[in-house]
Amino acid sequence: MSAPATKTQTTSAPGPSPTVPYASDDPNVELWGLDSDITPEAIRGPFGANIIGPHNIPIALENPSLLAPPTTDHGNVPNAKWPFALSHNRLQTGGWARQQNGENLLLLIPAASGIAGVDMRLRAGAIRELHWHKTAEWAYVLKGTTQVTTVTDDGQNYVANVNAGDLWYFPAGQPHSLQATDDDPEGTEFLLVFDSGSFDEGSTFLLTDWMAHIPKETVAKNFHTSQSAFDHIPSEELYIFPSTPPPQDGALPSDPQGPPPNPFTYAFSQVNPTQLAGGTIKIADSRSFHVSKTIAVAEVTVEPGAMREIHWHPTADEWTYIIEGTARMTLFAAQSNARTFDYQAGDIAYIPSPYGHYIENTGNSTLRVLEILKTDVFQDVSLNQWLALTPAHLVKAHLDLSDDTITHLSKVKPIVTAPQS
Repeated sequence: MSAPATKTQTTSAPGPSPTVPYASDDPNVELWGLDSDITPEAIRGPFGANIIGPHNIPIALENPSLLAPPTTDHGNVPNAKWPFALSHNRLQTGGWARQQNGENLLLLIPAASGIAGVDMRLRAGAIRELHWHKTAEWAYVLKGTTQVTTVTDDGQNYVANVNAGDLWYFPAGQPHSLQATDDDPEGTEFLLVFDSGSFDEGSTFLLTDWMAHIPKETVAKNFHTSQSAFDHIPSEELYIFPSTPPPQDGALPSDPQGPPPNPFTYAFSQVNPTQLAGGTIKIADSRSFHVSKTIAVAEVTVEPGAMREIHWHPTADEWTYIIEGTARMTLFAAQSNARTFDYQAGDIAYIPSPYGHYIENTGNSTLRVLEILKTDVFQDVSLNQWLALTPAHLVKAHLDLSDDTITHLSKVKPIVTAPQS
């Protein structure tokens, strides 16, 4: 006799055992904000302890991710934050200038050798005197209108008024000047960026400084005129000095060489940004601003609750300036090294290539940033897009994501993600 039939039992195959423990679900949000009415402490969950020694509370309120960092931070990542408020300010009769360069940043960020910046303010009519640099100069006007002039090595002259949100660029060694118009009665303020981290605003080549250090008889011989014609040249540099506002027409001397082939300014403020789920982006690099061969920029806005997606820049360091709002970034430096920083308006973030990072809006208003790269073409790699365009079985093997999650990955860069509902 045959054995009696038995009911077939079906069981689901057990999932593979994880190679390492799963990542923790413990929350790692900021524990306080800039305006929190608390005494911040070095405590996160069961870790840390309160501060019983001296405590710089204003600094601690600005930097919750340093005092009570996320538990996902690990290892050693060099400092990536510099507030312009900590830079020495050079006060002149016509305005001021403060800089971020190797002197005040490389000690904190050893990798920050590619870019330096200057925040400069000119009263209406004031002039940043005729000068040139060893490096190229890129600029973004923060407020007011700046009139720029330049002459190329071929003798082509150029003048333009650059408004808030607009750009200029002068190649290395090309002489130029900057003057505040009176379109805004307060004058102008602008951000200067140089394609060398060792740049020093105090060591530029100034017209008055040079003329004061050439024998007058030699000057007269050069210009084929009398020595008395130069009786009133300054005995030392002027740097920033007051003057009358430039004429509205911006008239230039007639030029037998004609105009330069490409303008040295770019009306970036008039470029329509690309609308995204959680903000906007617009880019200016050598493809649109043709003379800008060494600096590219993305101006990004991020709405409350949204974030500039997780990404990296493959070949260029990122020098980021916070124009408005508050932000948080975690920098991933490989080999389990990660560190989180908080930023406010007027702060600089320096992200070495190709560190992975994001920019999260931690405030209640729009975050507005400039992502500035030392390159001719702006490039980034999106984590979301990378995973979406990688074979699904590989993504599953690495991250154990469900089919549904994988189908929701974006094959087009989100750039700025929507706020979570």
